[in-house]
Amino acid sequence: MKSSAAALAGLALTPISCTGPTGRRRRPGAVRFGIVTDCHYADADTAGTRFYRHSLNKLTECVEAMNEQQVDFLVELGDFKDQDSPPVEQKTLSYLQAVEGVFCKFDGPAYHVLGNHDQDSLSKAQVLTNIKNTGINPGRSYYSFDFNGVHFVALDANYKSDGTDYDHGNFDWTDANIPPAEIKWLKRDLTTSRGAVIVLIHQLLDGAGSHYVNNAAEVRQVLAQSDRILAVFQGHHHDGGYSLIEGIHYYTLKAVVEGSGPENNSYAIVEVQPDMSITVTGYRKAVDKQLTPA
Repeated sequence: MKSSAAALAGLALTPISCTGPTGRRRRPGAVRFGIVTDCHYADADTAGTRFYRHSLNKLTECVEAMNEQQVDFLVELGDFKDQDSPPVEQKTLSYLQAVEGVFCKFDGPAYHVLGNHDQDSLSKAQVLTNIKNTGINPGRSYYSFDFNGVHFVALDANYKSDGTDYDHGNFDWTDANIPPAEIKWLKRDLTTSRGAVIVLIHQLLDGAGSHYVNNAAEVRQVLAQSDRILAVFQGHHHDGGYSLIEGIHYYTLKAVVEGSGPENNSYAIVEVQPDMSITVTGYRKAVDKQLTPA
């Protein structure tokens, strides 16, 4: 479903903190949540196809739509903010605080996945201090939670190949990795949790190359062996995409920052049914997709 400007114009903004319960009622196994990615917000001039200043209005539209649609929770899949050239740490921090201020107007639980640009002039600790993941220890960059019988896993690939954190831009964005400690945690989490699983990550897991996690094949093997993964939702590659590997759906959402004006916005609602089929309803440029159990 592609939302028209007229339909979106009537949505009301609900300025409530993104820490409270939604009170939605779903059948067991049914979940309906929103996704948005790659806002890259900065008070910076347009560079090529990236319209940094437009992202606050685009995200506002997304949050209003999610409030109107009463989704169970909202997830942003990384690259929440950007920076100036040359970067100024305090200004970068102000961009993160501004975009988080819009995101927290969602009336319900909200979650973040870390992207490479989130740490281009900030530390991981600075980012985590200035965002809120509902019910999650604020020091956690990767974590999991459950909703109505479905298990959600948020991964962090913002590690260099030597296992150290991205920190103030001390990295090559093509060097994205899930380190051994996180792999160990993932295996344990999948072993001890229950229900079908949906994975959330910024960098891509469904291939190899510059936009992909370096050890994506290892991560995919862990996911395939669990036999419980329904889908992986990703950002990072601004054009979006889709693939099916060993029965797991990989859906890459198009970026918010690309293009001028609301018509170039992108966000989606993901609805998991009790039979574990998934419907992705794309808004604006986001792509609709029906994901059936393999």
